[in-house]
Amino acid sequence: MSSVPPAESTAAGSPPWRDALKVYLEPATLRMLALGFSAGLPLLLVLGTLSFRLREAGIDRATIGYLSWVGLAYGFKWVWAPLVDRLPLPPLTTLLGRRRGWLLLAQGMVIAGLVGMAVNDPRQGLMPMIWCALLVAFGSATQDIALDAFRIESAETRKQAALAAAYQTGYRLAMIWAGAGVLWVAAWAEVAPVAAAAGAAAGAAYQNGAWKTAYLVMAGSMFVGVLTVLLSPEPAKRSLSAPRNAAEWLRDVLVEPFADFIRRYKWQAVLILSLIAIYRISDVVMGIMANPFYVDMGFTKDEVATVSKIYGVVMTLVGAFVGGVLSMRLGVMRVLMLGAVLSAASNLLFAWLASRGHDLTALIAVVSADNLAGGIASAAFIAYLSSLTNISYSATQYALFSSLMLLLPKFIAGYSGVFVDAYGYSTFFCATALLGVPVLVLVALASRTLAARADSGKS
Repeated sequence: MSSVPPAESTAAGSPPWRDALKVYLEPATLRMLALGFSAGLPLLLVLGTLSFRLREAGIDRATIGYLSWVGLAYGFKWVWAPLVDRLPLPPLTTLLGRRRGWLLLAQGMVIAGLVGMAVNDPRQGLMPMIWCALLVAFGSATQDIALDAFRIESAETRKQAALAAAYQTGYRLAMIWAGAGVLWVAAWAEVAPVAAAAGAAAGAAYQNGAWKTAYLVMAGSMFVGVLTVLLSPEPAKRSLSAPRNAAEWLRDVLVEPFADFIRRYKWQAVLILSLIAIYRISDVVMGIMANPFYVDMGFTKDEVATVSKIYGVVMTLVGAFVGGVLSMRLGVMRVLMLGAVLSAASNLLFAWLASRGHDLTALIAVVSADNLAGGIASAAFIAYLSSLTNISYSATQYALFSSLMLLLPKFIAGYSGVFVDAYGYSTFFCATALLGVPVLVLVALASRTLAARADSGKS
């Protein structure tokens, strides 16, 4: 316990509220707002929004499901993270520094990929679109790696929470723009006589020119991040210990973070990693078919943009806030269980929506409930992952955990279109809800082992 009285300790160790709030107006924080926007923009453009575009173009659901494997790039980003962390890029590193050089290269890849996705018509062949989407995903994942390092090195420890908050705000704003904005732009750019043919056969109302405009606008939006990188100072260089040989470098960077985790949790590591691998499986597998489902139910771009991308993001933020508060009051494991139950149950609402057809009120209710549940589950899950990391390897271990949670769900999601074609949307949504049952079992087992560890630590 501290020997300083509480009031005196607060006065000496904590800044006044006015000074604490001023951090949000500092250049480093404002830069993270803009860079967070740059980080959040590409994700939906190669996953959710792309599936809407492809389904409207008449691409079959099975193919759309397989194309979701593009998102596996995010699940493997830990593989090249050590290179981004330590490898110099001679021209860019000399001009900008290591962090800004990698950021600019990654943003260039995203812009090039988005332009490629804009100019290609999926009806004329999917391979060019696939390669461009892969370039966007790889560039986006690389940007995430470099941006995490840039953020951590841009300010002292006590300001990291403010930088993270600014980053998340920019990220969410970008998701609204990449989710709702791209649909609005595409709807605005449509030629009215063709747009009126919405009741025609699949693909008849598709206008590639409208989507070309929308994706070019998104590519242009990435210059928010490019200008921020060019106008930002390079963080102070870290002194990196030089490994004696390649084997030592590989051990320190890749092996030791794994070994540390195994040493700390022993046999329980299998249980923990299994839980991480499937906790979000219901949401991820269902999410791939959400936009094709909206198209097949007759919802317009404007309706989906407003309901799914506006109400959805807002309810996710509300859910994240509620999940954070509940985690502090009830404990992370209890809220982790609550989030797992709600995430699986909300998929059943989509099965109900499939029986309603084009019902905008029902869509609002279902999307709001689903995103609220997802927000609660995400807040608890992030807190759980953070609690597992060793501060000595926090960045690497967290990257590994966050990547692991996507691999199996994304792989299974690739077959979602085949399942829908065979059994229909209602059965598919019910099946994704059942995928959540093993999650409940693993959360219960993890809670029991965590309690046992706490008891053994007290004794």
